[in-house]
Amino acid sequence: MHFTTLEIERRGPVAWLWMARPTVHNAFDEGLIAELTAAFRSLAADPGVRVLVLAGRGKSFSAGADLGWMQRLGAASPDDNLADARRLALMLRTLAELPQPTIARVHGAALGGGLGLAAACDLCVASTEAQFATSEVRLGLIPSAIGPYVLRAIGERQAHRYFQTGERIDAQRAHALGLAHEVAAPDALDAAVQSLVDALLAGGPLAQRASTELIRAVAHRPVDDALVEDTAQRIARLRATPEAREGLAAFLGKRKPSWRD
Repeated sequence: MHFTTLEIERRGPVAWLWMARPTVHNAFDEGLIAELTAAFRSLAADPGVRVLVLAGRGKSFSAGADLGWMQRLGAASPDDNLADARRLALMLRTLAELPQPTIARVHGAALGGGLGLAAACDLCVASTEAQFATSEVRLGLIPSAIGPYVLRAIGERQAHRYFQTGERIDAQRAHALGLAHEVAAPDALDAAVQSLVDALLAGGPLAQRASTELIRAVAHRPVDDALVEDTAQRIARLRATPEAREGLAAFLGKRKPSWRD
């Protein structure tokens, strides 16, 4: 596919998706939103992609909404405004529901929608120079489309603070909140990302997808008979798959499983 705001770099089974609007700090507009949605869908359907790394060119990961785009929306009709908001929400959901593991490589600013992208990824690696914020309230707005993913990452109690204050969150604070899984110096950021990539490539692709589905199925549910039965059925189904049989045979044979060739 041809993109004007994105670059896709393939490193074996890993796709590095770079937002490439550095002059505006990879800010969102309708073009970037549309191309991100298309890229996520294309990569989701590619059996050769095991892991997606989302990153930004230039000084920032993504500084949120393009102000020109926001001004245009403020003057748009209610129907057009709603349609645009739905496209943003769909883009974030498409990322959050990718079947492959996803890693946000965050350097510089990750504000508003940029924070939403980082939170929608499964994993986040942040530079020590990264800055996060749900800054919408300072523009008279709310972090609505990104809200479900940020809330999932930092929890309801912390969201009450940051959704209402719009304070900047540095990398160490982001790590303490659970937003960033790893923090690395700028010159060690790619090595930290690669370490997680290597760990992900060691797992079975089907098992990783099933693990994500398991998290979504059991999170915030009481441990009752229905949940116990659901978890039993999930592991029973997975044990019968060729991937599971290969994984066990490789372990017993003291060799690498086929997905690590």
